[in-house]
Amino acid sequence: MLPTVIPHMKQLALVAALAACLAAPAQAFNLGSVLSAGSDLVKSATLSDGEVKAMAAEASKSMDRQNKVAAAGSAYGKRLNKIVQGLGNEDGLQLNFKVYQSKEVNAFAMADGTVRVYSGLLDKMTDDEVRYVIGHEIGHVKLGHSKKAIQVAYAASAARKAAAGSGNNIAASLSESELGDFAEQIVHAQFSQSQESDADAYAVEFLKRHNYNLQGAPAALRKLAALFGNEGSVLASHPAPGDRADKVEKLIK
Repeated sequence: MLPTVIPHMKQLALVAALAACLAAPAQAFNLGSVLSAGSDLVKSATLSDGEVKAMAAEASKSMDRQNKVAAAGSAYGKRLNKIVQGLGNEDGLQLNFKVYQSKEVNAFAMADGTVRVYSGLLDKMTDDEVRYVIGHEIGHVKLGHSKKAIQVAYAASAARKAAAGSGNNIAASLSESELGDFAEQIVHAQFSQSQESDADAYAVEFLKRHNYNLQGAPAALRKLAALFGNEGSVLASHPAPGDRADKVEKLIK
């Protein structure tokens, strides 16, 4: 993750969320049932890739409803289309892209192939730098970091339902507010230093694989350090962007 200016957060929640689906189809999965309480708590550690993908798809829909999506023909939409031209199936993950019109410097990816980039990020970064950010987020998905994040979000949601609905029947499906809360937990997930470093390394390979400008990786991280500072205290468990830029530069030499 990278630092950002967001009303309720101080880091770039380049999330993403969730591992790619290698199993059951999304339509075969009932999100409301999986998020019911009680004995389902144990299931958080054994969610299948199909269930994870289905959760991602529902969370993505919720986020799209909550945000203003730039039209494909808008300046932001056209620019993102140009940035990601030729990107479709990435290592088994079928990608779909949209821009959220918001000053937040933010982006995230999910297991169903969702990639969302905020206009605030596009305003601050060059095309090459945005490509690094996208590669970094896909890295969290493909390396399995995001599946752990959704397991944590699932467990927390189930625990709340267990506490609030003990002895009562749980609704078969989530309300919009419940789904929105669950989506926020996924999108704002936090990763460890080693996970962030591994996602950086994945992003470098992503840039190489698509013949993108490798300098976009350290440039993006140094820009974040210049914009928001290079203090690790922005998110104590995460390496500062300037320090990550030094490591990334070694990878591209």
